Amino acid sequence: MAETITTHHQLTDGDKPDLDLSGADWRSGSQGAGDVQIAFVEGFIAMRNAGRPEGPPLIFTPAEWRAFVLNAREGEFDLT
Repeated sequence: MAETITTHHQLTDGDKPDLDLSGADWRSGSQGAGDVQIAFVEGFIAMRNAGRPEGPPLIFTPAEWRAFVLNAREGEFDLT
C-alpha cells in the first residue's frame, strides 16, 4: 500500500484564489437569522455579511477556518 503525503502551504491574501461565488450555497448562522453567511467553494471557505451580500467576502483556507472555529468556541472573540 502506497503512503500518501499531504503538504499544506500557508496562503497569504495575495495567494488566495479569486473564487467564483455566483453559484455559492450561502448558509446563515443562527438558523437563518444570523448576520454572517458562509459557503464552501473549491476547497475554501467564504464568509460574508448577510446584510451586505454584495460586499467583499473573507476567504479562509481549511486550516484558517478550523483555527477560527476552535478559537470562537473557546470564547476568544467574546466581547463581554
